[in-house]
Amino acid sequence: MDIRQIDEEYSVTGQITVSDLDTIFELGFRSVVCHRPDHEEPGQPLFSEIEQRAAELGLKIAHIPVGPMGVTSEAVAGMVDALDDFERPMLGYCRSGARSTAIYQKSLQLRD
Repeated sequence: MDIRQIDEEYSVTGQITVSDLDTIFELGFRSVVCHRPDHEEPGQPLFSEIEQRAAELGLKIAHIPVGPMGVTSEAVAGMVDALDDFERPMLGYCRSGARSTAIYQKSLQLRD
């Protein structure tokens, strides 16, 4: 994992695995948001697999996919809700971290 801190509350990374969640928890993250649609590429872990382990660890988790249409207003609204409801620090992930960064920046504009 290549975790990149955006600010004191939010960091991003590329695709995670179920086993990565133990490290994510140990690093002090309290919530996770997946911005990657299921089945985007072969071999990608399904969100439901990630979600199950996150629940076992007590991490809050949400699936707010950002697909070919880009960062939609619906996705931004979902991210705003996650930011309002979830404990931080929060980790967002997608294939590379770029979509997780973009949706966070757009969400901050609505929260100001």
